[in-house]
Amino acid sequence: MSRRFTALFVLPAFLLGGCQSATTMGDHVASTLGLEDEPHSYTASIISEPKRTGIAVADEPLAARAGAAILADQGSAVDAVATMFFTMTATYPVAAGLGGGGICLVRDVSGQVTEFDFLTKAPKAGGYFALPGAVAGFTTMHRLYGAMPWQRIVAPGEAFASTGFPVSQALAARLGPEQTILRQDAGLTAEFLDSAGSPLVAGAETRNVPLGVTLGQIRLGKADGFYQGSVAANILAYSSAQGGGISAGELAAAAAVQSPARSRSTGDLMSYLPGAHTGAGAFSAAMMDSLARAARATRNPGGGTQLAVSQTLASFGAANVPGDLGSTGFAAVDANGAAASCAVTLNGPFGAARTAGNTGVVLAATPSSQVGLASAFLAPVIATRNGAVALAGAGAGGPDGTAAAMNAVLDAAAGRQLGKRGDLRGTGRAPYDTVNMISCSPESCVALTDPGAHGAGVAAEVTMR
Repeated sequence: MSRRFTALFVLPAFLLGGCQSATTMGDHVASTLGLEDEPHSYTASIISEPKRTGIAVADEPLAARAGAAILADQGSAVDAVATMFFTMTATYPVAAGLGGGGICLVRDVSGQVTEFDFLTKAPKAGGYFALPGAVAGFTTMHRLYGAMPWQRIVAPGEAFASTGFPVSQALAARLGPEQTILRQDAGLTAEFLDSAGSPLVAGAETRNVPLGVTLGQIRLGKADGFYQGSVAANILAYSSAQGGGISAGELAAAAAVQSPARSRSTGDLMSYLPGAHTGAGAFSAAMMDSLARAARATRNPGGGTQLAVSQTLASFGAANVPGDLGSTGFAAVDANGAAASCAVTLNGPFGAARTAGNTGVVLAATPSSQVGLASAFLAPVIATRNGAVALAGAGAGGPDGTAAAMNAVLDAAAGRQLGKRGDLRGTGRAPYDTVNMISCSPESCVALTDPGAHGAGVAAEVTMR
């Protein structure tokens, strides 16, 4: 991509004071974990060419900053989303965790868009806990599209878990309503309740040292560091003791499924969604069709959204959707024009609300339970115009998250400007259902976080050599 990207970003004011730039944050984390000896090909040269810009967006601000720091060091969009995921396992475990799963779309520099499915599965023996797929998913994507060393991807999350982090407004908003869940597990109680038994407020420091150790195993051993060895043994022992059905064979067999993303022409946009082989793909496509019909009927893009949501749910026989499905979405566009959009879930807030032994890993609830509906409402999307990325983002958390993501596509296709946060049609159910988008024109990209949530978009200047 020859043009220079510029970007706008939205960041809560309380994070600006005293924070490092995206460029230096990665160096600080590497130093904290003793990673200064990274290959020099991944560091900025003293003599440089003009700078381009990458951009990252997420529900949790610390994760967005970590993703932007990777982009600033010439990481790819996949490097950025993987970094954001592993960061959120520490800083936003209500919705992102090593025990969960999800779906990502990746647009490479050639323009090909690939879908990666790594959804949780129900063990054959049943039980309360899901088979986790997320570590396999992000490991596979990084192997195919990563530009940075794997250690740099996992290091920020490991550092936050091991040495501590301030609770963000995004996380604090989720902790308050989940006091009962937090009290069900000793690990969650110790991490997120204060001495009086109240949820931690924004700015309070906390950490999860056992999770840091587990992330260290993943940093050193990639997927094998999670699905085999001591971490896997601890998960299996805990599952067995608690009546779970996770088996060693099923855990070791976790893998991501790759397929071409489903494409559809929408006005002058080519939009890419998950395929119909997943519930998420079927629901996203049906929601877009319902919204398009509502827009034509009302002659107003976005008009009749709630009717479209109700009709789409009814067409799938879905009713009584839980209010919090423990999901989140995030995305990145890099300086080369590649993009990655992801939506992940624990199938409920903090998953099954159980930490597996001394691993620090919160296990996802089995998808065969009511909260297993969460996977159907994961809505990553990428859209292109004239061969370049126009939108990259995701809705997650529930049907309103899917609707908000599809509305963004329809609005952009109708020529509606998506240039500031208020231009994005929020879910109306934040922070449980959210939408986060990166909107690009030939001149610039802008990160748009859900207007009702506390997410962040962060731009990163990339020094080209």
